[in-house]
Amino acid sequence: MQAGRDEDETREGGVTLLGNQRTNYPTDYDPLVLETFENKHPGNDYFVKFNCPEFTSLCPITGQPDFATVYISYVPDVRMVESKSLKLYLFSFRNHGDFHEDCMNIIMKDLVALMDPKYIEVWGKFTPRGGISIDPYCNYGRPGTRWEEVAWTRLSQHDLYPEKVDNR
Repeated sequence: MQAGRDEDETREGGVTLLGNQRTNYPTDYDPLVLETFENKHPGNDYFVKFNCPEFTSLCPITGQPDFATVYISYVPDVRMVESKSLKLYLFSFRNHGDFHEDCMNIIMKDLVALMDPKYIEVWGKFTPRGGISIDPYCNYGRPGTRWEEVAWTRLSQHDLYPEKVDNR
């Protein structure tokens, strides 16, 4: 690092949150916290998977907390999401009131807008509340590419053999 330069200015690809000890945690839904970096292997198709077992949001009607494990899998193109920014983004749902299905679709659409991936899927496995669990799954394949067909196939065959739910 050059003397006199701010550490944040020298981060690869403009990533400012990773390693930053002065992190501000958003108190409500905030897609602006998301950051990307350049995919060093854009010629390879490969999955990147994130598992967030501590996702929380609020019921928009009762204000009660909802808890889930969120799985995000994507095939990057040019840009990739930086993991600390993703953690902060997912944390920003903590005080956000929306239904389970809305939260998962919002996450997917925000990540599509951020990275323009070839393919992405988001699956929320919520813990039961009131005796029922809800597990919304959504995906996207870039239109006009083979990933559009992959998205339809995965959606149409999604969860054909669901796991036994005892209480997560």
